[in-house]
Amino acid sequence: LRAQVVRTRVAPSARFVHGHGEYHHLPFEWPGKKRLSFGIKLTTFLAVGFSIPFVAAKFQLYAITRYHQ
Repeated sequence: LRAQVVRTRVAPSARFVHGHGEYHHLPFEWPGKKRLSFGIKLTTFLAVGFSIPFVAAKFQLYAITRYHQ
C-alpha cells in the first residue's frame, strides 16, 4: 500500500501553470505611467455602479408618491 502511494504522481497545481510568464492577480494590465487617469476612471466606474441601486430606489419612491397624490 505504501509503495502505491509513493508511486502515484501528484499533478502540479493548475494555479501556477500558466505558460504566460509570471502570475498576475488582476485580470487586466496595471497601468504604468497612466495611474492618475486609471484612478479617475476606476473611481468613476465604481461610484456609478455603487450609486445605481440608490438612484433606482429614490426614483421608485418618487414615482409612488407622485402616483398616489
